[in-house]
Amino acid sequence: MSNLKEKLASGNFVVTGEIGPPKGANIDNCLHDAETLRDYVTAINVTDQQSAVLRVGSLGVSRMLVERHLEPIFQLTCRDRNRLALQSDLLSAWALGIENVLCLTGDHPIMGDHTEAKPVYDLDSVQLLKAASTLNDGHDMSGHELDSSPSLFLGAVVTPALEPVEPQIIKMKKKIEAGARFFQTQAVYEPDKFESFMNQIAGFNVPVIAGFVILKSATMAKFMNENVAGINVPDSIIDEMAATPKDDRKKKAVEITAGIIRQVRPLCQGVHIMPLGWDELVPEVIKAAGI
Repeated sequence: MSNLKEKLASGNFVVTGEIGPPKGANIDNCLHDAETLRDYVTAINVTDQQSAVLRVGSLGVSRMLVERHLEPIFQLTCRDRNRLALQSDLLSAWALGIENVLCLTGDHPIMGDHTEAKPVYDLDSVQLLKAASTLNDGHDMSGHELDSSPSLFLGAVVTPALEPVEPQIIKMKKKIEAGARFFQTQAVYEPDKFESFMNQIAGFNVPVIAGFVILKSATMAKFMNENVAGINVPDSIIDEMAATPKDDRKKKAVEITAGIIRQVRPLCQGVHIMPLGWDELVPEVIKAAGI
């Protein structure tokens, strides 16, 4: 049974991490990053060609984590596959010992390094969740019976700070109805907005794991504000990072991330830390946050 599923069902507070497969065949650094997280997280997200950039596949890396007795969260996007391939990958994941799946629509290819690629989007994230739930029930999307069914633990994403937030809440409800059993959020930098969001979904009764991107610089914060929907790094944090000497930025990044986590921890059932290459900081963040 998935440790993530078991802990969330028991009401435990969980920590999840994230690794990005490499753009190239050398998997060593990626696996090293995963090992860094071993003693600190319940499960590790494996991104699926994040930002539409060509990388080693999430399914293969997720299996490598299973072989190392690390629990993956297999990210699966609708961007590159039709419903036949998506269902096949879901069944493949189960056959390879992967239980946790995060269902995503996926960034458009125009954002990535193959802008001429044709997006598929045969399904969206809600439909993918429904397809996965249907497989769990023993049938494919066309109603054909399966020879043994999986028992995938399905997750989805939500963006609490996106304005207006009401469409996010409506879609979140649809995702729950389609089979989502946990949620990970877009990066949280404004605890007040997160609290307001959590109050609005109080009756949904589904675990929410709050997301945190470790800031590397003021420039990175400004870029996210301008280019990533639903992220707003307050000016106070940007100014704090800008005033920090380069050699002290990692220490400051830990301080800022841990401070926000302490504020939102009573509001959610877990935290999801996205280090974006600064994986060695995750243990420090967890300790500083008092988790």
